Amino acid sequence: MVYGNGEADNCIFMKQLHEILNQIESHIPHHEKGNKQVSQSTIGWQLDHSLLVINGVVAQIKSSNPDNYKWKFKWIRFYIQITNKIPRGKVRAPKTVNPLEVASIENLKAKLEQAKKNIGELENLPPNSYFTHPFFGDLNLKTTIWFLKLHTNHHLKIVIDIINKG
Repeated sequence: MVYGNGEADNCIFMKQLHEILNQIESHIPHHEKGNKQVSQSTIGWQLDHSLLVINGVVAQIKSSNPDNYKWKFKWIRFYIQITNKIPRGKVRAPKTVNPLEVASIENLKAKLEQAKKNIGELENLPPNSYFTHPFFGDLNLKTTIWFLKLHTNHHLKIVIDIINKG
């Protein structure tokens, strides 16, 4: 979960996000690989989707007005925060973060570079900067970072399973 003592936690969380981006980068050469027993999507789709989410969420949180942030209890968010796991195959990605075509290595690398830049910009945002998740509601900066880690790790686990079971 994302509870702790402020700046020290933020440094740890930011470092973890950068490590996750390094993992994405390491899997880009396998972007065409797939395994229908694990997922209907290729590794490239998993990586592209993850990068679209990161870049889209950061764009939203950067443009948010922290004065408008409103925390509201959501059972689904509470459950996911406790389990720290997204169940596989239960939710479909919104169209805005659904890759429309197979991404090339160059395209994935460009989105990755944008994600690295975007993640670096999170450190300078006010704590109540937020984005609105379709199920979880408004997520402030710290909870957004938790979500980005959780979501990206979910897709990286699928990537690992595609590689290991291929």
